[in-house]
Amino acid sequence: MTKSKPPVAPRKPREIEQHGLVRHDPYAWIKDENWQQVMRDPSVLRADIRAYLEAENNYTKVHLETPLAALVSELVAEMRGRIKEDDTSVPAKDGAYAYFTRFRDNGEYPLFVRRVAETAFDEGSAEELLFDGDAEGAGEAYFDIGTIAHAPDHGKIAFAVDRQGSEYYALSVRDLETGETVDTGIDKCTGDFVWSGASDALFWVERNENGRSCAVWRRSLTSMDDVLIYREPDEGFFVGVSESQSGDLIFISSNDHTTSEWRWLDARTADTTPHLIAKRQTGHEYSCDHGANGGPIHVLSNYSGATDFQIFAAELDGGGPEAWTPLVAHKSGRLIQDIVSLKDYLIRLEREDSLPRLVVRRLADGDEHAIEFDEAAYALGLGAMYEADTDTLRFSYASPSTPAQVFDYSIADRSRALRKTQEIPSGHTPSDYVTERTFARAADGAEVPITILRRRTTPLDGTAPLLLYGYGAYGITIPAGFSTSRLSLVDRGMVFAIAHIRGGTAKGYQWYLDGKLEQKTKTFTDYIAAAEHLIAMGHTAEGRIVGMGGSAGGLLIGAVANLAPHLFAGLIAAVPFVDVLNTMSDASLPLTPPEWPEWGNPIDDAAAYQRIAAYAPYEQVAERPYPQMLITGGLSDPRVTYWEPAKWAARLRHDAPEGGPYYLKINMDAGHAGATGRFEALKEIALEYAFALQVTGLATDPAK
Repeated sequence: MTKSKPPVAPRKPREIEQHGLVRHDPYAWIKDENWQQVMRDPSVLRADIRAYLEAENNYTKVHLETPLAALVSELVAEMRGRIKEDDTSVPAKDGAYAYFTRFRDNGEYPLFVRRVAETAFDEGSAEELLFDGDAEGAGEAYFDIGTIAHAPDHGKIAFAVDRQGSEYYALSVRDLETGETVDTGIDKCTGDFVWSGASDALFWVERNENGRSCAVWRRSLTSMDDVLIYREPDEGFFVGVSESQSGDLIFISSNDHTTSEWRWLDARTADTTPHLIAKRQTGHEYSCDHGANGGPIHVLSNYSGATDFQIFAAELDGGGPEAWTPLVAHKSGRLIQDIVSLKDYLIRLEREDSLPRLVVRRLADGDEHAIEFDEAAYALGLGAMYEADTDTLRFSYASPSTPAQVFDYSIADRSRALRKTQEIPSGHTPSDYVTERTFARAADGAEVPITILRRRTTPLDGTAPLLLYGYGAYGITIPAGFSTSRLSLVDRGMVFAIAHIRGGTAKGYQWYLDGKLEQKTKTFTDYIAAAEHLIAMGHTAEGRIVGMGGSAGGLLIGAVANLAPHLFAGLIAAVPFVDVLNTMSDASLPLTPPEWPEWGNPIDDAAAYQRIAAYAPYEQVAERPYPQMLITGGLSDPRVTYWEPAKWAARLRHDAPEGGPYYLKINMDAGHAGATGRFEALKEIALEYAFALQVTGLATDPAK
């Protein structure tokens, strides 16, 4: 291919006035005025915008993808070689059956299957295919399976599928006896739904024209009529629906990032009147579960200043938090993340000292014990469980060097049965790797946790390149889990590190509060402190780091590019939230009103406007020595709209032409998560990693 110059996006004058201040946005035209329809049907994208995006994609193909094609293919082969192609999940019992997923050799999508419960763990026993993801997704440019759930009577399944990437899902029902599939005509749902206890109706969540979850409906499968159960009056709140562990209750939740309100329905009756659990109070966050017929609802709540949450028992007839019975008291620094209610036990997943743990509480007398783990850093999760009347707990465990394991834990005798260890067909020796946990000192003295993975033979003399991953928003903490893909970097001599910066909850909920709104810049300075600490430790050197983050983590990457470009050899910004000021000033966008509690409302609040403008990557682009950047996006992405990365790349090229180069790649057939097939997705990861290897000099001289 002939080398080409970078695309030059036209600059079209656009002045925006807010709070008496005027800003200029010469690339505002890249946002199609008809963006709602584009999300559903990308073919209607305006011709001049499409031409510009395709020019950007062609430039990236010529200058990055083609030169790195051999390396990308090598990486894909390595990554694929670590994936067990005919992999199977651990069956989860529900009455007479056990449900699980498996893959075919060369299959992109999962198959959903079941066995009779008595032969749940007999791999050679007969199984029944309920949904064939490969067949359903054949020929689709994009195919994402939302929820698949069997009916309580085991006679039907329902499934939600998105074929565009816009996160508008279509809902269908299949009779498992006849094989007949019925398209319900519901094509604007979130992908979340639950069955009625009688298996004759579905409770589904509507997504409106602005892409927001706004209402819960009950669809009768006999009349095919819908009854409105709940509509959220506040456009700043998301709506969700879920099922209690007992299966007796259906929960309807409304929440923004700081306030919650939950209701319940009896799943066993046709009653469509939701019962309020606790009226919303600004700043009160709570969630619920229920484990026993006739028993209380268990509430995980930050009521009355419990920053790291506490647990209550609430009677079904309500009464609000003043009437709730305390079960597990608040303890500062110990964040309770999740609960599961069983008939006789309450399970909680919590984090303290930046490490997770599971605690089992016997409801009869309050006796508790924790399940212990030994590694310096690890990830822990609650596994799939359908039943509540059980004394067996399923959980998953992994570390950066230890492949994922699934255990069934006997609460009665405190023993673990290993049900599955992630297989690495090409081979993996955990002892060849070192997992470390270290702490960087932030500018204000806070200790920022960092998880490190490296080969045992990688030198610690500053010569190794390092990929530093970060996120830092919404209270999300990147788990210290296992990734087969990362090994392709680490095996070539690169160190992989995760900075658990403020904005997440690695060190409790206050860690999140200290990285949002007025304190948002601590997220960025924490990340820089982590990079400088790793340099001081000898894990890498200045100019040898590749920074990487996606979505809100892409905002992080854009911000640190402005604050400390000298630290980096390259930056990878995946679907980056970089046009923060414009997005938070457009109340029509899918996530804007619900996200004001996270970032601030620059429409009504002049201080929020100035605060966001001071760090927004798009607003702060200037003539700086920016490193090379790989910037990605998805045309039908409703979370970080395609024009954010596109506008940022255009401004970088114009305002900082001596930096870069800047490579923009917009997936014209996908949304926020990129490619959905398990092997197609590897191509996107491989390009990102090939870029990281190239900018650090490892692309042509692998040191395995």
